[in-house]
Amino acid sequence: MSAVSTPEAKNEPSRREQLLTIAAQLFAEKGFRNTTVRDIADAAGILSGSLYHHFDSKESMVDEILSTFQEALFAQYDDILASDDNARSKLERAVRVSFEAIEEHGPEVAIYQNDADYLVTFERFGYLADRNTQSRQVWLTLLEEGVRTGALRPDLDVTLTYRFIRDTVWVAVRWYRPGGQHDHTEVADQYVRILLDGISS
Repeated sequence: MSAVSTPEAKNEPSRREQLLTIAAQLFAEKGFRNTTVRDIADAAGILSGSLYHHFDSKESMVDEILSTFQEALFAQYDDILASDDNARSKLERAVRVSFEAIEEHGPEVAIYQNDADYLVTFERFGYLADRNTQSRQVWLTLLEEGVRTGALRPDLDVTLTYRFIRDTVWVAVRWYRPGGQHDHTEVADQYVRILLDGISS
């Protein structure tokens, strides 16, 4: 008689998913270039050769890690852009989604921040440059809508503001730690207040 699968068993990560999680953590901590297949195998408690039963290279692993993460992230951004929310609410939601990504996918965010410039030199990672362009357009669209509808100041330089948001939000992956003094929702709340209401009394 075959074993009956349970809901708990169905929710358990596959060995492939476990290996990707281990690899993502190592790539984030050591850098993609400094992490070897043997490092990943050792951390997983398997022989290096066994890793090749699941992936043909560490490039394939980081490719799957980044492409899966970014597909989910940009689907959320697309939902925000397509929503009927007002411009301020859309901008707030985009900020919160970004900090939520740092909370739930810190290694993936760190890999992109640390290694994207290197990875895009390889043809298979050309989509990372496309995603960077797409990200820029998401934020510019939100900011331009805010200016157009009066939610943001009419004299706002949207390009400089986009760069400020990009650099201040995503750099948080370098210092934010889940389980720390403030959770990601509290950090996002404070960031939104500073961004939209300023810091003066």
